[in-house]
Amino acid sequence: MQSNNPVFNRSEGFNGRGAATTRSADPSQWKIDLDGSASQPSPTHTTGRGTGFMTIESTVEKTALTLGVVVATAAAAWFLIGDISTDQAAVQKAFGFAFAGAIVGFGLSLVNSFKKIISPALVLAYAAAEGVFVGAFSKVVSGYVGDPTIVFQAVLATMVAFFATLGAYKFFNIQVTDKFRKVVTISMFAFVGVMLVNFVLSITGVLESGGLRGMNGLGLVVSAIAVVLAVFMLIMDFDFVERGVEAGLPERESWRAAFGLTVTLVWLYIEILRILAILRGQD
Repeated sequence: MQSNNPVFNRSEGFNGRGAATTRSADPSQWKIDLDGSASQPSPTHTTGRGTGFMTIESTVEKTALTLGVVVATAAAAWFLIGDISTDQAAVQKAFGFAFAGAIVGFGLSLVNSFKKIISPALVLAYAAAEGVFVGAFSKVVSGYVGDPTIVFQAVLATMVAFFATLGAYKFFNIQVTDKFRKVVTISMFAFVGVMLVNFVLSITGVLESGGLRGMNGLGLVVSAIAVVLAVFMLIMDFDFVERGVEAGLPERESWRAAFGLTVTLVWLYIEILRILAILRGQD
């Protein structure tokens, strides 16, 4: 099993590191030969609750918990900031919360992405930090357009995009090939790299109005590209879950799947919110 997804490439069952083609209760016995054949006969495939293996149910539970933390901390940040339309201090607080949440969330995302043994506590810490960022960013955008309902619209659009992608993945039996993974991963890293350079140039005054991330036509195109990349990342997330269950990865890998899905969904929400705000501003 190969995975070029940066979130999942540290998983024990991918890239040839202990893929579980056997269902031994002892994880140390989960071995695979170089030619891909199992070193032991494989017992009956078990996917139910309490088996100690990654299942669809365990992944859904962990993802729901992680997203629940994002929503809870986002709501807390939203109400703590206050009314930014009448209070300048609230505006500064919103930007402060957004910046702090983004920096901490980014750092924790790197730790979780490259940590060989996934830590549930760090995944939930990431969710909390991202929740602060999401809540503050949503407050800023809603103040920019003067309509808090834009947040609900973005949440609804994110849910539609998620289930539409999941439906397409299952209905059309989309196959995630090595070429697909490489192209998407390279594109994602290139996008992130360009955005980091754009951020640095923007805060140093080299670029005006946010550069590529401005609330204008160019910013709209960039966000549209980001949405497409996020959808492709969702497909890779679904592929990881499906293959992880088939390979019999340990149950803790459900947390890695939950982390990957949360990263993608938060990114998708932010980009959709930006698109809606730009379109609203051009009315």
